[in-house]
Amino acid sequence: MATTLSFHSPSKPTSHFHFQLKPKPSPPLFAKVSFFRCRASVQTLVAVEPEPVFTSVKTFAPATVANLGPGFDFLGCAVDGLGDHVTLRVDPSVRAGEILISEITGTATKLSTNPLRNCAGIAAIATMKMLGIRSVGLSLDLHKGLPLGSGLGSSAASAAAAAVAVNEIFGRKLRKEELVLAGLESEAKVSGYHADNIAPAIMGGFVLIRSYEPLDLKPLRFPSDKDLFFVLASPEFEAPTKKMRAALPAEIPMAHHVWNSSQAAALVAAVLEGDAVMLGKALSGDRVVEPTRAPLIPGMEAVKKAALEAGAFGCTISGAGPTAVAVVDVEEKGEEIGEKMVEAFMKVGNLKSVASVKKLDKIGARLVSSISR
Repeated sequence: MATTLSFHSPSKPTSHFHFQLKPKPSPPLFAKVSFFRCRASVQTLVAVEPEPVFTSVKTFAPATVANLGPGFDFLGCAVDGLGDHVTLRVDPSVRAGEILISEITGTATKLSTNPLRNCAGIAAIATMKMLGIRSVGLSLDLHKGLPLGSGLGSSAASAAAAAVAVNEIFGRKLRKEELVLAGLESEAKVSGYHADNIAPAIMGGFVLIRSYEPLDLKPLRFPSDKDLFFVLASPEFEAPTKKMRAALPAEIPMAHHVWNSSQAAALVAAVLEGDAVMLGKALSGDRVVEPTRAPLIPGMEAVKKAALEAGAFGCTISGAGPTAVAVVDVEEKGEEIGEKMVEAFMKVGNLKSVASVKKLDKIGARLVSSISR
């Protein structure tokens, strides 16, 4: 069942497509693409301020693959085995109603410890506001398992782990769908108002964002009796989301809009049917976003070709890149494909890279451990 969360009337643009036919005397028709942002309204949702049920919790949030080719800004999924951890404690030395980021470790230690400028801090503050926390101070440790600008939802993983940690320490008063709003507060300040990373990071599995005004999330269940593996090839190259979004075209041919719409529909059908072959074909078929971004990532086009020639069902850019993601239904085959992708990144792009084969994470952000009061 879809969950609908409401916004205030938007005052800022949000990321979505608005197609408007331009008067043309002859084909091809073009679709004008506008990108807008609007900020979600994070309000207190709990009538009575809850008491903490734990003195400390540790949470984990998985990496995510967003867009999946033609699913730009409205489709993403979580992948198992990669992600960020947050340890959150009730801290009497921290002013009531506030949060302190005490330590950042892992792959990105130079992040700001100012909670207003840190993905985890922003999401934690938003969750505290939703819970109405005014009497307790918290301290937070962030362990980054994901590098920045990797195309694997690094900022979303931090935000998701933090939002879930705050919710857990106060007795899990908010639903996961509601926590997405807290994560969106963070995403909006870091990489833009889009939920295709934060929603699956929190909810797990595949998530379709049907609407942003109001936010309407639809989990898509991949059949449990079907196999699906993601081959992730991550090069030593940073592709900041804001830079990659700036490369998007202002106009697209109407034929490309029609094609991408059909591929997005096929992508959703493939997920629901557990058809890894059709899923691969659909995610490989993007004619709008990937063609503008791939040239900005050295070797990406060659990596995609290598993956397909090695037997991948499909390959595309993960999120804004630079990670390339291929899909297959046999893990051993995925390892072979990963080797070919790494070779292509080095041979054509002159980039060192590492490859891994991961399953779909169907759980999303979760509690790892806790210490009771």
